Amino acid sequence: MLLTLTTTHRPATDLGYLLVKHPDRVQSFDLPAGAAHVFYPESDEARCTAALLVEVDPLKLGGGRRNRAPEGFALGQYVNDRPYAASSLLSSALSKVFRSALRGEARDRPELAASAIPLTVRVPVLRCRGGAELAVRIFAPLGWTVTATPIPLDETFPEWGDSRYVDLTLTGTLRLADALNHLYVLLPVLDDAKHYWVAPDEVDKLLRAGAGWLAGHPERGLITRRYLAHRRALAGEAMARLTELRLADEPSADDSIEPSGDGPAERDGAGDARRASLAVRRREAVLAALRDSGASRVLDLGCGGGALLTALVADRRFTEVVGVDVSDRSLGMAARRLRLDRLPERQRDRIRLWQSALTYRDDRLRGYDAAVLMEVIEHLDPPRLPALEDAVFGHARPGTVVVTTPNVEYNVRYEGLGPDRFRHADHRFEWTRAEFAAWVERVAAAHGYTAVLGGVGDDDPEVGTPTQMAVLTRAESAGQRDRADQRDRNDSNDRKEATNR
Repeated sequence: MLLTLTTTHRPATDLGYLLVKHPDRVQSFDLPAGAAHVFYPESDEARCTAALLVEVDPLKLGGGRRNRAPEGFALGQYVNDRPYAASSLLSSALSKVFRSALRGEARDRPELAASAIPLTVRVPVLRCRGGAELAVRIFAPLGWTVTATPIPLDETFPEWGDSRYVDLTLTGTLRLADALNHLYVLLPVLDDAKHYWVAPDEVDKLLRAGAGWLAGHPERGLITRRYLAHRRALAGEAMARLTELRLADEPSADDSIEPSGDGPAERDGAGDARRASLAVRRREAVLAALRDSGASRVLDLGCGGGALLTALVADRRFTEVVGVDVSDRSLGMAARRLRLDRLPERQRDRIRLWQSALTYRDDRLRGYDAAVLMEVIEHLDPPRLPALEDAVFGHARPGTVVVTTPNVEYNVRYEGLGPDRFRHADHRFEWTRAEFAAWVERVAAAHGYTAVLGGVGDDDPEVGTPTQMAVLTRAESAGQRDRADQRDRNDSNDRKEATNR
């Protein structure tokens, strides 16, 4: 069986660095069912093609009941199409031969490994249960242009019709790691006949390879069932975990509420702009404030599933990014969203995920350039706010703190949401503009910060913007910092003495 991978990225020979396979050599690898060979039919600055050829030994496939081929006759495990048609055998070869590339690691070209490049993948013979139309449904949502040509049973007898095989060509601009992970999962899905026993750890393999794309795929149910060989219990577990990831990617409640149509955006014919995701506009506003502050080491306090973390990590001016949340489950979702297990080491070293409650002092959070409280404070009961203020502004004391929270006055602009209803069931309060301004002013004065108020979203002349935002900048003198540090040391000593007693 054969797979070719072509790029026209210049210099195209960088494909060798990404695959960690030199274009001037033929390399061979032992497999449980045979051998794999990697070679380059063409390699120059303008175009480079890597080929993976897998030679299958049918006798090795016939070693027992678990390896039986799905042909339905006595010698089916020895006489079958496994040596020729792409299947889970090719997928297994990919995972062994291109292990580093699948993880997105390229020591000599780390920036290129993280970038999308033009790619063309061809699998000349792929057994496709569901036909060419299914191949399009599976690959097209991932950004590929798909050409799946059915292979006739016999070209000399066209009346016999098409075989179960297709000649598959995929063209697109993607990260190489994403392309390889698509193939790793979807080739055996289209074949729908795995050559090995599917154990429970296959769920983890599926979610690891499908990170960032499978949870939102319109055919995720079919992909999951087939990849896990129709084992109902494993497929149910995988779908539950994918649902958890998908919910983490969905917009927050206030972003999903439709405006009522009587705001200025609708009157001006700009309703589409207003309905552009408020979550995206909020993240952009926060990122702009962080860039303006000159921060390089940033805390995302109450990071949740990691939407802002992903944007922070994508901007290389932020040299250290820390996500903090009290929920271990949220941190797990953030880790999967960031694909921490597959990031290059240099990229992974910039990221920290810490479990911590924002209402308690945590020495790990001290010394950072900036911190973000994006849609966080309204999830606290009002009596707990002073504890958060002390932990963040009094103890951690980042140079800049960016805070966003809903503007309750704007709720009248949402259909079915009046001033007496909150935008989310977990909100403990939602403030008017005057209430938020008073809180910001009090916190800034108490902890040595100056503050600038603003908003995110379209500004309604009557009720303001849907999201309120404040940027607080520490303004204390060196003497004040020294006294504050001494106060913290005294507090720490007092706690130690009390513990010893």
